Amino acid sequence: MSETVNGFPEIDLEKERKEILNAFKGLMRTAKVKSKEDTKMIRKAFDVAVDAHKDMRRKSGEPYIYHPIAVARICSEEMGLGATSICCALLHDTVEDTHITLQDVEDLFGPKVRLIIDGLTKIPEVFDENVSIQAENFRKMILTISDDIRVALIKLADRLHNMRTLGSMKPDKQLKIASETNFLYAPLAHRLGLYSIKGELEDLALSYTDPDVYRNIESQLKTTKLVRDRFIRRFTNPIREALLHEGYIFEIKARTKSISSIHRKMVTKGVPFDEVYDIFAIRIIVETPVELEKPDAWRIYSIVTDFYQPSPDRLRDWISTPRANGYESLHTTVMSPTGKWVEVQIRSKRMDEIAEKGLAAHYKYKESNSEESKFDRWITEVRELMENSGGSAMDFVNDFKLNLFREEIYVFTPKGDLRVLPNGSTILDFAYDLHTDIGNKCIGAKVNNRLVPLSYALHSGDQLEIITSPKQKPVDDWLRMVTSARAKQKIKNSLNEQRKVVAQDGKDILERKLKQFNLKVVAENISVVERFFGYANATDMYFRIAKGKIDLNRIREIEEKNGLLIYEKKGPSFAQKELVENDPKAKFFEKSDTLIIGDNYKNIHYHISRCCNPLPGDEVFGFQTNNEAIKIHRNTCPNAIHLMSKNAARCVKAKWRKEDLTERIAAIKLYGIDSVGLVNKLTEIISNQHNVDMRFISFETNDGVFEGRIKVLVYDTEHLEQLMGKFEQVEGVQRVERWDMKDAE
Repeated sequence: MSETVNGFPEIDLEKERKEILNAFKGLMRTAKVKSKEDTKMIRKAFDVAVDAHKDMRRKSGEPYIYHPIAVARICSEEMGLGATSICCALLHDTVEDTHITLQDVEDLFGPKVRLIIDGLTKIPEVFDENVSIQAENFRKMILTISDDIRVALIKLADRLHNMRTLGSMKPDKQLKIASETNFLYAPLAHRLGLYSIKGELEDLALSYTDPDVYRNIESQLKTTKLVRDRFIRRFTNPIREALLHEGYIFEIKARTKSISSIHRKMVTKGVPFDEVYDIFAIRIIVETPVELEKPDAWRIYSIVTDFYQPSPDRLRDWISTPRANGYESLHTTVMSPTGKWVEVQIRSKRMDEIAEKGLAAHYKYKESNSEESKFDRWITEVRELMENSGGSAMDFVNDFKLNLFREEIYVFTPKGDLRVLPNGSTILDFAYDLHTDIGNKCIGAKVNNRLVPLSYALHSGDQLEIITSPKQKPVDDWLRMVTSARAKQKIKNSLNEQRKVVAQDGKDILERKLKQFNLKVVAENISVVERFFGYANATDMYFRIAKGKIDLNRIREIEEKNGLLIYEKKGPSFAQKELVENDPKAKFFEKSDTLIIGDNYKNIHYHISRCCNPLPGDEVFGFQTNNEAIKIHRNTCPNAIHLMSKNAARCVKAKWRKEDLTERIAAIKLYGIDSVGLVNKLTEIISNQHNVDMRFISFETNDGVFEGRIKVLVYDTEHLEQLMGKFEQVEGVQRVERWDMKDAE
């Protein structure tokens, strides 16, 4: 029976139905079903998908159902996944493209299948040129990885089949999909240990993004194939005979490098095709019990190197220290009799399956504790990246690629425990990998018994001892020093917490100022002040207030401009308060009892306390001493609680007169990693950049970590904070704080 369907002429529907059924039977032959229930579930998923997609066709004109069947077959045959994954692969487009809902999926197949299908379903298109839909979809899929890794595996199978059938798409679509594949999905396949799929994705992408380069390398591989095969036979013959003589059950394969990998090597090394020495690698796969895998691998290594001279610099022991994605193999590069370098990979059959199928093989070998921990560690990294993941989808994708796709380095704790970190990690990355508190308090480290700063880039084999200080805390510059997602997220969390604490201080300051001006502390007034000073949100404004960057006396201007503020029913207005402030006697003896520092009072003597050295801009109070003089203390003075609680009646409010710009002594402490010329840089800032008079400077160094003390003359807290901010920017300086000591003057 033939008819026209959706514009495609003369289609034999009966023949198609038979072909679809045959495709499904082919899938079932590859499926590793464990029970009749699994078979029934897969058949049920197939029936649902066939019915849901019955009126849909691909760009090539073939029935759409061929695509989910093909994706399911990749999951089964090339990844070794089980019944649940096959079921989800068959259903993966139903919710997105048909009348089937997620609730329907859950009702028919349960919550686990629903979770996976939800992770595979694209988010709706949005008409916003600033949003990358592909990035948003990728983020959604990654969010589900931490719940079930099969989401990523099925998505890779889906992308692989789309790339294999990309020829029917328009050229602009081909280029777009190929570029997305290179940017997102090939690196994901690599990170999950699916090396053959990663290579095929990259090759297919290259064939569309740079077809001339692809065809040229493909042609040269075909031209040199006979010569290459002959060389491989001669190279492997003595190894094969020796292994047979030793009684090993083994297989020797020759793996040709992918076209994209050859192209990458040609570009990075700047060499032509003929000079890429590792066009192929020899792989020796031995059948051996798990407990004999390591000794047998090294025994075979010994046999190989009996025939061919190894390069000491090219030995890679991924058996003793497997990669984070579970990859295990022993690699060596040896010199052939013809003067060519050849890479030899030695592994067990179990290792080879994990190398071919990556974390997809994790389920089969789950009883292996090392694999379990490595798999779970990666999932933990994913979860940590998900936590508080603000910003755009593209920011998320870039962080994800940088941190979870890059190669690893292997470093050791003082006790010899191995830690795996992304390549390019620093001291701070290592500290946060150990524990959040260690990271937050880190001031440096000893690497191989040599003191190094926080920004030191680690190398494989380094042994580290972290140096901490209870007074240390993260600063913004740390974000530029770290590589790992874990460290970056922990630093952001800490900075946000610090910002909240500072912002709370700013909120308290604003509320006191509103009350001083007889204004209600209500959301409406806060919003008016927020708009007046030009801030998008209250937190930013509070933070700037606490840092002394906003003159709250300007709130007076709001009344004059728009009169939007809400007053308390009782109390003096702005005008009345100005009368009080213009009368020194009144402002001291008014109910507020506020002493204005900088004005002269008859029979009233006051001076600045040496225990905390307050500066204009500090929140302060006065304390009447036994000789009737008043000492000015900072509210944060170590003695403040004692004075206010034991002698509250002798405490008076105080504030600085704005015009009072007398220079006063201030003391600063600095901590960090000692380096040549550090003191010169600091004194240069003091003398040249800020025109500040320095009264005292002292530096002490212990094991390369310094503590410095400086006393300077400044006008107010803003002046002091500017100076301290400059100090914080000096390389090696980790922390700058105000120094409150009785002998500071």
